Amino acid sequence: MAETTTTATRPTGFRSAELGWPELHRIPHPPRRLPLLGDVLGVDRATPLQDSVRFARRLGPIFRRRAFNREFVFTWGAELVADLADESRFAKHVGLGVANLRPVAGDGLFTAYNHEPNWQLAHDVLAPGFSREAMAAYHPMMLAVAGQLTDHWDREQMAGRSVDVPGDMTKLTLETIARTGFGHDFGSFERDRPHPFVTAMVGTLTYAQRLNSVPFPALVRRAARRNADDIAYLNRMVDDLVRARRGARGDGDLLDRMLETAHPETGERLSPENVRRQVITFLVAGHETTSGALSFALHYLSRHPEVAARARDEVDRVWGATDAPGYDQVAKLRYVRRVLDESLRLWPTAPAFAREAVEDTVLAGQHPMRRGAWTLVLTPMLQRDPEVWGADAERFDPDRFDPKAVRSRPPHVFKPFGTGARACIGRQFALHEATLVLGLLLRRYELRADPGYRLSVTERLTLMPDGLRLHLERRAGSAAMAAPVANPDEAPVPASESRCPVHRAGD
Repeated sequence: MAETTTTATRPTGFRSAELGWPELHRIPHPPRRLPLLGDVLGVDRATPLQDSVRFARRLGPIFRRRAFNREFVFTWGAELVADLADESRFAKHVGLGVANLRPVAGDGLFTAYNHEPNWQLAHDVLAPGFSREAMAAYHPMMLAVAGQLTDHWDREQMAGRSVDVPGDMTKLTLETIARTGFGHDFGSFERDRPHPFVTAMVGTLTYAQRLNSVPFPALVRRAARRNADDIAYLNRMVDDLVRARRGARGDGDLLDRMLETAHPETGERLSPENVRRQVITFLVAGHETTSGALSFALHYLSRHPEVAARARDEVDRVWGATDAPGYDQVAKLRYVRRVLDESLRLWPTAPAFAREAVEDTVLAGQHPMRRGAWTLVLTPMLQRDPEVWGADAERFDPDRFDPKAVRSRPPHVFKPFGTGARACIGRQFALHEATLVLGLLLRRYELRADPGYRLSVTERLTLMPDGLRLHLERRAGSAAMAAPVANPDEAPVPASESRCPVHRAGD
């Protein structure tokens, strides 16, 4: 696979002349560029992605931005991105924001450079952990965690309080990946404040984002010290988790695979250090993006009651009387899945991915690129391109993902999980979890938006609605699901007995 044979990614902080675009002058940039400072006028350091989307609308399908001594080339045109998806000529590039996470994630699946062998080793060892058989085994635990969410929301609804959607989705997805993948219980729904793991994780993501907009890391020494403390906490937390598992047999989850499985061809195993990095990668990436996707979907459902009603009717029809659907019943929620896909189209929570040339080439027959030259694919603009999605591309419409509509579009225009060999390994896990949760929530509640709320998006490498709260109305006749199970005829299974032993985290 081309992704694993390319040269090392260039160091960050290079100057424009080192970008590897021989005709860089042909690529437009924002007006009023300042010497030394670059394209800083009229931008907000807290929202670089949304600023880039704004520039994209003015500058076209390929453009460049300079921040101090760094120049970035952005692409979003459908023809350009389709060419960048060619695995024989392009590979993943570990861009600046992702590279800033290497002090904590190292050569984990998400942050590994293409030349680092542990990426392929980990991918081959862990891929069976996302097979259909494995996913079906995770399903009961997903239901159990969803039951904790609805218990919490029931209490908030009965007390007349609105619910903190991003906060609660973060608790849900963190518990889900921790329990299904690592047999670990963070006790998120028993806490008034986020678990320290979440606090440390948000700190590292925020710091990585901040480094993109400062000319010298020395300018953020205090933040760097906090980041070092956050990384040390994450490492200790995961080391304790792994140590506990080494002394207790699991049940074939992701951590068991990391500790016990050898590569089927080479016999290699993951080193202890790489196990730690993969666990951190899965805990962070496995919940951060899914919580954002669920939060955006719930926002749109609350703003489009006709869509919510149609999705709810599908849940009632497909699931029948049970609030504890089986694994196969989730995939039958085709319209709910369209709601999720349309939310990911407008706000892909991982909003960009970078690609580099593995050889000297010409992008889409127009732009020469030397080997190692790279570009950042701006996913929100790719997925809002009016030439592909229509003049109403900004409008929320799940029917864009009707099978006939999907077949009518060119390939490579919907990329919320990246592309190629290095695309998200947990894609099916995230989609199953999110579809299940949306179905359960629609089945149980009417979602009421705050009329005064206007969508505000916070950026910390991933995207999340800021300050989103919803009011709930319990649907008449909805069944309780205090302890849901995959088979409604079976007795509830305590979380500590489902799949593998679940261990409570200390602070």
